[in-house]
Amino acid sequence: MVRSTDRAVGVWLLVCCFLVFAMVVLGGVTRLTGSGLSMVRWAPLSGAIPPITAAAWEAEFNHYQQSPQFQKVNHQMTVNEFKTIFYVEYFHRLLGRAIGLVFLVPFLVFLWRGRIRRALIPKLSLVFVLGGLQGLLGWYMVKSGLVDVPRVSPYRLTAHLIVAVAIYAYLFWTALGLLRERSYHSTVSSLSRGAIGITAMIVVTILSGGFVAGLKAGHAFNTFPLMAGQWIPPGYRVAEPFWLNFFETIPAVQFNHRWLAITTFVLVLLFALRAWRDDALRTYRAAVAVLAMLALIQVSLGISTLVLHVPVVLAAAHQGAALALLTAALYVVFIMRHLAGAESGSSVAGGHT
Repeated sequence: MVRSTDRAVGVWLLVCCFLVFAMVVLGGVTRLTGSGLSMVRWAPLSGAIPPITAAAWEAEFNHYQQSPQFQKVNHQMTVNEFKTIFYVEYFHRLLGRAIGLVFLVPFLVFLWRGRIRRALIPKLSLVFVLGGLQGLLGWYMVKSGLVDVPRVSPYRLTAHLIVAVAIYAYLFWTALGLLRERSYHSTVSSLSRGAIGITAMIVVTILSGGFVAGLKAGHAFNTFPLMAGQWIPPGYRVAEPFWLNFFETIPAVQFNHRWLAITTFVLVLLFALRAWRDDALRTYRAAVAVLAMLALIQVSLGISTLVLHVPVVLAAAHQGAALALLTAALYVVFIMRHLAGAESGSSVAGGHT
């Protein structure tokens, strides 16, 4: 039986998950619209209020005019056009501040009322610290695009993305542990390991997608499955040492992301077929089916985004679907480790960690 206090904390964490999910999608829109470099100053407190008067907008625009993005890309931009990209980045940062408040205020209230399990207190405190560091990492990423070349570092962008994904996954997993009773069943252990492997593949594919985004590699080789008429694209191996190609050359980065995604998709389908046949999982077949369906949607979105030359809506949906796929995979791992087999009466009730 789930305690009412655990249920309340779990729902709060799911709300935080939803906001982080929205943050990741909005971050994709910010990048895709070229808005991420519009706010050239780091002002955690005063930056919460946008320019209001015409004079304030002119001052903000003057700051932007000193940036490489304006000088090399948007030199014909007007103040009104600047407002559009400014507001996209502004709302991205505003949502980050909102997430901090939505996490911190209920955390302090729950803590004051003694509603948080003692073992969870340091873990949730770590989430708040990670959120603060994520904000700093975001600025560290933006700063890399304000010097010489108007493009953020792919390494910093990928790090920013992966930390957001890690925070989301940790919140979601913790919420599941609070909202669902746990039981253990030994017959699903091998499938559980398979689900963990698939989840790891999804994370690696998301990581590789960060480098695709950072290098804007999706704008090259806009055909599928061949790249420039070849299975292995020209220019795959131009950097030395060889491993740098995995992170810094467009042909290699896009090729690797493509085939990581296809491999993950095939593994998900094989896993789903095997899990569907397991009687211990009969109650949770819908979850496995959702996982397979999301994998299909994600691959379809990825291919469509590529061949249509990265339209903003499709590319943002592709980024959001990656997180949705990870969510489904985490849920399947959870039910296989803690829930499957409970109906048979052979499981042993476990406590929350």
